Amino acid sequence: MKQDQPRPTPRAGIMDIEAYVPGKSTAPAGVTKVYKLSSNENPLGPSPKAIEAAREVAAKLDVYPDGTARRLREAIAEVHGLNPANIICSNGSDEILGLLAQTYLAPGDEAMFTEHAFMVYKIYIQAAGAKPVAVKETDERADIDAILAAVTPATRIVFLANPNNPTGTYVPFQEVRRLHAALPKNVLLVLDAAYAEYVRRNDYEAGIELAGSSENVVMTRTFSKLGLGGARIGWMYGPAHIVDAINRVRGPFNVNATAIEAGIAAIRDRAHIERSVAHNEKWLAWLSAELTGVGLRVTPSVGNFVLIHFPDSKRHSAAAADDYLSARGYILRRVTGYGFPNALRMSVGTEEANRGVIDALKTFLKS
Repeated sequence: MKQDQPRPTPRAGIMDIEAYVPGKSTAPAGVTKVYKLSSNENPLGPSPKAIEAAREVAAKLDVYPDGTARRLREAIAEVHGLNPANIICSNGSDEILGLLAQTYLAPGDEAMFTEHAFMVYKIYIQAAGAKPVAVKETDERADIDAILAAVTPATRIVFLANPNNPTGTYVPFQEVRRLHAALPKNVLLVLDAAYAEYVRRNDYEAGIELAGSSENVVMTRTFSKLGLGGARIGWMYGPAHIVDAINRVRGPFNVNATAIEAGIAAIRDRAHIERSVAHNEKWLAWLSAELTGVGLRVTPSVGNFVLIHFPDSKRHSAAAADDYLSARGYILRRVTGYGFPNALRMSVGTEEANRGVIDALKTFLKS
């Protein structure tokens, strides 16, 4: 054992990880009203029933939550027609993604994701000591043939965000099934369906059926996009042997009591979910049309956000647009770290926020 080091040092590889940077939430000094459109939150807010359920927990915060989140798992199972024994709940779906990497990756292994996918995949792969493999996309969409071509004997996990963030594109489910059929049986396919509730396409499936009938597929979901981002609730559905393995490494009380009760109320409030989805469907189409109408390219999205591409000019660049919008209280997301140095991601907001961004961009582009 070395005694000459002046302080504890992380193990090899940890300091090579590029820390995740969330979307900003504040405007410059002097801006009186802020529209946060950087984190894909629900503009309608949480379910009123979830708020009431959370309030009722306040008097019992001295009591540990149920470590298995049994009632929350049962509520999820009830809504989706699943076996609660095949569900794990978590502190946001991010935690599940990290636990999967921790459980199924070791130094020398490889895990892959597409080039514009959620940045935490790479972080968790590196944290496990494994090699991250970014696979090229085609037209800002996951390319199944490219993923299969990248598989090697060292591949252990394929992370597929469907729909993907920040592009908003999706893979038709027959293509997902083709990917699964061609993968070696020892490779885990993780279907990250964080935005599944918002997709309105006949050829899309979140992955419940495939995860329920396969030994090497799991589906992860979140409550965040439907109004409970601050409660941090995620869940995974998958085969019993993977659930068993994850339960051995997760924290014993990884979902707090307030989140459990709010989540139970939220997932059963189907009217609030339907209102949220209807609002998104209306304004996603409106925003896409308006942005295109002012001369900006928009990646076709099925999520609750749009990826806006700006001209390659200093005056009208994404950075300039971000500064201009922020000064007026409209907070969008820079996506340089995702491979889009000249684009902004905008969450679908309230009618006031959506119209305000379009009006501001019209003025900006004329300047």
